[in-house]
Amino acid sequence: MQEIEKLKKLKSEREALKQRQKAVVVEKQKHEEHIQTVCPECGSRQLIHDYERAELVCQSCGLVLDDDFIDRGPEWRAFDHDQRMKRSRVGAPMTFTIHDKGLSTMIDWRNRDSYGRAISSKNRAQLYRLRKWQRRIRVSNATERNLAFALSELDRMASALGLPRNVRETAAVVYRDAVDKNLIRGRSIEGVAAAALYAACRQCSVPRTLDEIAEVSRVSRKEIGRTYRFISRELGLKLLPTSPIDYVPRFCSGLTLKGEVQSRAVEILRQAGERELTSGRGPTGVAAAAIYISSILSGERRTQREVAEVAGVTEVTIRNRYKELAEKLDIEIIL
Repeated sequence: MQEIEKLKKLKSEREALKQRQKAVVVEKQKHEEHIQTVCPECGSRQLIHDYERAELVCQSCGLVLDDDFIDRGPEWRAFDHDQRMKRSRVGAPMTFTIHDKGLSTMIDWRNRDSYGRAISSKNRAQLYRLRKWQRRIRVSNATERNLAFALSELDRMASALGLPRNVRETAAVVYRDAVDKNLIRGRSIEGVAAAALYAACRQCSVPRTLDEIAEVSRVSRKEIGRTYRFISRELGLKLLPTSPIDYVPRFCSGLTLKGEVQSRAVEILRQAGERELTSGRGPTGVAAAAIYISSILSGERRTQREVAEVAGVTEVTIRNRYKELAEKLDIEIIL
């Protein structure tokens, strides 16, 4: 019994010592962070890293806080893109838009070695076989086949819509989450991919309408909307309603309007939002009406038909919305 009590006592003492050591380490880290972010001489937070001298200097009083710190950049210099690509010893970054996340290797279709010399005819047959088996090995099971097809479809639709890289990555992550939760079963791959792309557009504030997504996809607008509602509910995607302001830059660019027109349209929409005139109405129609009003006020008049074609709404919608905005915001429009 005495030995058991001694062991318990030793164990508790060891745990207390570990906690004290952790507390000391945390205090030391806090002290180092404070030193690195605040000048001890004058209390200024304006610290500059002088990479030529490897020093951390206070901009206010000139005190050197740290020196000889490590440069974590490459040891080589490059003056153009070609030099940078030749001297770099790393591959492309990991991406979710490829089914293997871009971590597998590829055997190039050109019959040349690493020095750029042509492969001999004796070795070409072997290289052809290696290339063929490499393609087969990259997609080894049904899940990878599904991902490979869906992500290529996502990339095709995103390219047709001219979407930036971050939207493509977000759409690929949404689709992968849907696959992990087995939400694909009983639904078409194209439909889920289109719904994931629509969700990514809304998440990244690069709005595209369901009609625009349906134009570049192989499924109907109705199926995309139904699948989008299903995956957003199952994955718990909390997406706010699209703001009409997000559509203004794209519509103004399509109508070749100046920045002044765009700024005025945004201001009109901001005032309309404050008075809750945009709730319950289609964001594209409200944005188109604000641009129509702004173009008249700025002296760069565009017809309702031109605005309707760019925005993808009817002229009647623009007419109804611009009358509402002009009446509620006391905007005098001389036609």
